[in-house]
Amino acid sequence: MMAAILSIKDLVVDFKTRAGNARVLNEISLELESGEILGIVGESGCGKSMTALSIMGLVPSPPGKITNGSISLDGEDLVQASTARMRQVRGGIISMIFQEPMTSLNPVFRVGDQIAECVLLHEDISKADAWARAVEMLTKVGIPEPEIRARAYPHELSGGMRQRVMIAMALSCRPRILIADEPTTALDVTVQAQIFDLLNDLQRETGTAIIMITHDMGAIAELADRVAVMYAGHIIESGKTEDILTNPQHPYTRGLIACVPHLEENPTEDRPYLSEIKGVVPSLTELGKGCAFAPRCPYKTPICEEERPHIEAVDKTHSVACYNVKYVVAV
Repeated sequence: MMAAILSIKDLVVDFKTRAGNARVLNEISLELESGEILGIVGESGCGKSMTALSIMGLVPSPPGKITNGSISLDGEDLVQASTARMRQVRGGIISMIFQEPMTSLNPVFRVGDQIAECVLLHEDISKADAWARAVEMLTKVGIPEPEIRARAYPHELSGGMRQRVMIAMALSCRPRILIADEPTTALDVTVQAQIFDLLNDLQRETGTAIIMITHDMGAIAELADRVAVMYAGHIIESGKTEDILTNPQHPYTRGLIACVPHLEENPTEDRPYLSEIKGVVPSLTELGKGCAFAPRCPYKTPICEEERPHIEAVDKTHSVACYNVKYVVAV
């Protein structure tokens, strides 16, 4: 195994709310190796985006605060880093593609200027060279007529093009780590496929390590080398993508995989065209002392409601937090 360039250990993030303390991340531990694509998957509200914001030092404070744990970049703890140091890290070493490009791009500046500004902040080059870099990056992400498009405003571009601009901006300073937070949200399936192909191609060309955040198991299957499955602020299963997809051990992971439509000629009750995970994600201010998934789990036992399971190894590369793994049949 290669040495991890990013290591998250026992990360805890709390938010103070009117309803009480909400622990949005609870003892999160992850590692990202150089050149790999790590997928983080789960329903909305499970903590995926908050994990990304914690890495970037963008947890809104107040009301949020990192109350425990570390985020190490080549041994440097970013949780303890100064504001000035985090400005150097953001964009220069770790970049992020945000979920909605229309709200992430400034509507009153041309897209080329926004990309060039990122370069000027992190590199000692002239404005002309920064503009040339912006045009070069637009070319790399497959935008036609990049010299013309660089002078366009965000509202003049389609959703797919805006997302490509965000990718160009994120990669403009050649970061070592790229965080893609649901980069294909609200895009049609054809454009989604193009964005996935683009991320794959750029990863191969630049060697950038990628954290891919999504709720789509199909995207995970296509892109990720390893997967971490999150639920209610916890990582409940992790491992190589092939192991997770072919031998899921946690009932929640199995539910996510089952939610992918199956085009069966003769659907049955056990394998319909489209399945769902019954119930809803619990409020983070009302989590009990047991497993957060227990109210929705068909395999729950009394201990599941009394004590939260800790993640343990199934084999060398596969871990799960569940008391009833032995009852979950591999698919």
